[in-house]
Amino acid sequence: MAAAQPRLPAGVAMVRRLARGCWSAFWDYETPKVIVVRNRRLGFVHRMVQLLILLYFVWYVFIVQKSYQDSETGPESSIITKVKGITMSEHKVWDVEEYVKPPEGGSVVSIITRIEVTPSQTLGTCPESMRVHSSTCHSDDDCVAGQLDMQGNGIRTGHCVPYYHGDSKTCEVSAWCPVEDGTSENHFLGKMAPNFTILIKNSIHYPKFKFSKGNIASQKSDYLKHCTFDQDSDPYCPIFRLGFIVEQAGENFTELAHKGGVIGVIINWHCDLDLSESECNPKYSFRRLDPKYDPASSGYNFRFAKYYKINGTTTTRTLIKAYGIRIDVIVHGQAGKFSLIPTIINLATALTSIGVGSFLCDWILLTFMNKNKLYSHKKFDKVVDTLDQHMGQRPPVPEPSQQDSTATDPKGLAQL
Repeated sequence: MAAAQPRLPAGVAMVRRLARGCWSAFWDYETPKVIVVRNRRLGFVHRMVQLLILLYFVWYVFIVQKSYQDSETGPESSIITKVKGITMSEHKVWDVEEYVKPPEGGSVVSIITRIEVTPSQTLGTCPESMRVHSSTCHSDDDCVAGQLDMQGNGIRTGHCVPYYHGDSKTCEVSAWCPVEDGTSENHFLGKMAPNFTILIKNSIHYPKFKFSKGNIASQKSDYLKHCTFDQDSDPYCPIFRLGFIVEQAGENFTELAHKGGVIGVIINWHCDLDLSESECNPKYSFRRLDPKYDPASSGYNFRFAKYYKINGTTTTRTLIKAYGIRIDVIVHGQAGKFSLIPTIINLATALTSIGVGSFLCDWILLTFMNKNKLYSHKKFDKVVDTLDQHMGQRPPVPEPSQQDSTATDPKGLAQL
């Protein structure tokens, strides 16, 4: 009778099983089991979900969003503006040097269309404006000497004096006199303003792709002297009439010229650099930026003064409150070019997302179908571990004599 083979310690046996399992996992290939369920409705839902996911990635992700491209937003931009034209008020002809602020031109330019002029102001004492809070008075007791109102025009002297017109009285101030609303004159400059022309010269650069372009294409020196902007026939002549800009923004020019306002000229540079450079063109749009229907903040105006010297000393000035149309040039853009990395990432995402259809149909199959228990039994194989059944105890081992007899005499002849 053969000698019994010695048993290995439990730890060694476990290490060997783990080693065999790792070796098997390294060399073996595993594939999921496929079950075909012949159900037309479920099959239709499955294919429709897959089709919708496929259409989403093909049409929206790859065609519309161009997710196969590497992209860059916010190009480096340079803007130069220049206004030309003359206009006139009741008693004066105005040229560019007078109605354009600032004169050097940039991304923001203001064109004056109406002014309120307070001429011949001198340093002295005069009644405060009635627009200033608590400026009205009845006697000197209502005016505190040395008091300063940040919304006012000067420092109070402590006297209550008659106003410029009417029977009212206001506190006297030491300031540039007369104050603004005392003797101001109104001049409208907007009669010829719709025909002013504005040159907007813009160049952009995308550093990631080393791509640069400008909105003036012709190399002829006199090109800009004989053209105006037209999106179809002359898109590379960025000379706009002021009336055209206001009209494109949907505003009434006379009303805007009277109260002032802010118009945005938006230049969009959306460039697909997989195509030729000629396909990268600027697109212009126009809209009003200040809140038109908010009385507290609509409109646009600012003040400045012109000073005059007599005998080398500044003695008088002319105060001008200007209303106008402010032009803000805003540049947006995005450039894209094919890149392998985003293409691979989005393809992998698309292929993975198609599996959502199978997940959805499995949930319907195992939850709502009439034979869901049968499908569950076919889909999942349940294996019961005897070690778990006996709470971690190994099954009883036969006696050594029984082991030997069973191994050497499977028919039980040793018991005869």
